[in-house]
Amino acid sequence: MTKLNGRILRPPRLKLGDGGEVTELTPSRHDCQWNFTGSHVFEGTRIARWALISFGGTSEQKSIIPKFIDKLTQRCEQLGIYLNKNTVIKPQFESMQVLNNVSVLESKIKKIQRSANNNLQLLICVMEKKHKGYADLKRVSETSIGVMSQCCLYQNLARLSAQFLGNLALKINAKIGGCTVALHASLPAQIPRVLALDEPVMFLGADVTHPHPLDDFSPSVAAVVGSVNWPAANKYVSKMRSQTHRQEIIQDLADMVEEILNDFVRELQKLPKRLILFRDGVSETQFQKVLLDELQAIRVACLRFSGYNPPISFVVVQKRHHTRLFPVEPMLVNGQNQFSDENVPPGTVVDSVITHPKEFDFYLCSHWGIKGTSRPTHYHILWDENRFTSDEFQKLVYNLCFTFVRCTKPVSLVPPCYYAHLAAFRGRLYLDRTGGSSVFTRRGPPKTAPLPKVRESVKNLMFYC
Repeated sequence: MTKLNGRILRPPRLKLGDGGEVTELTPSRHDCQWNFTGSHVFEGTRIARWALISFGGTSEQKSIIPKFIDKLTQRCEQLGIYLNKNTVIKPQFESMQVLNNVSVLESKIKKIQRSANNNLQLLICVMEKKHKGYADLKRVSETSIGVMSQCCLYQNLARLSAQFLGNLALKINAKIGGCTVALHASLPAQIPRVLALDEPVMFLGADVTHPHPLDDFSPSVAAVVGSVNWPAANKYVSKMRSQTHRQEIIQDLADMVEEILNDFVRELQKLPKRLILFRDGVSETQFQKVLLDELQAIRVACLRFSGYNPPISFVVVQKRHHTRLFPVEPMLVNGQNQFSDENVPPGTVVDSVITHPKEFDFYLCSHWGIKGTSRPTHYHILWDENRFTSDEFQKLVYNLCFTFVRCTKPVSLVPPCYYAHLAAFRGRLYLDRTGGSSVFTRRGPPKTAPLPKVRESVKNLMFYC
């Protein structure tokens, strides 16, 4: 145990919606959680054409579906999300066996899609229990048919709690193109010294997932996400690629970043002035190799746009470490007493004693640990052409942690990294269910099976949430 000094950052001001008007709030609870009492999500979507399909369930469980639809539409309305009270066709009831047969499952979803004149916005899937066919359902709906899907379990429908319905509504809203919350200032107040507010910034997240330890052949999956709106900077597109088994360096990074930049231009009609990349899953022994290869790949992607050479910040994010922070004595946070037997509060930063003596790194505990001991996230800035000070970058990262679309509290990992992890996991689902593996030939290294392409109607949305 080492005694050291830390700081607690103030939570940012947030923007929510209120029937077309914007309301602001600053989280004041000790856990920095907020709610939608008297306000709406920052940007609610309209879902006019949707359907529901049920897999398994007892007759008693199935009988609750009409009540579920009614309660969900009411909860969506309370949050400023329009969900049509009537599905495009009557709810469909199938057995769990359908999830075991990919071709039957695909034909069922295609039939529902045709019933909606091939214009279905959302398919809600209620399952009796967790099933391996979930991966097939996601792959088929996103890569073969082009329908956004949202799954839930009958056991959660039994109570129909406001929290469950609210969480479901937030996920649906994000997947269809809305957003939960926005920061009052996309960048902390002191940062305009570096970044002008009228100059758009792109936040990128990158992660690689590897097959389980006993798998010696399956490819790894790399995912890169990038923000494509400004100044909110809270909507992310994703790009996924399979690559060589257990290869940590992202092989197609240049192509993926180029595609994301094209998406950014499509949305805002101009390129971002600065790029900030958060890279997940890199150990300290690989820092220099990853920085050398991937920073160069980003530059290659930028140079494909005539005369484009933005300043880049490259940040490695680590959760797998053994550092834990404990308050030595009671602390006052927002006027409330924090006792020493509890976790450190959200916003706790340590950037001395246990950090590198020369390099730019810090530990940030951005979430409230409800159970167990909170694990702070270690941010290591390997390259910074944007010339952030420690205070500026710590505040920027902490503020971003409040913008995660699935909840109303700050998360433990900066959202670009969180989304990249979710996207890489989705790519892993695609591979595992298509039997994707490396194909060995006598003429060189194994060729990796490519991931199926996500359909146009889905790929620009946050389908991976």
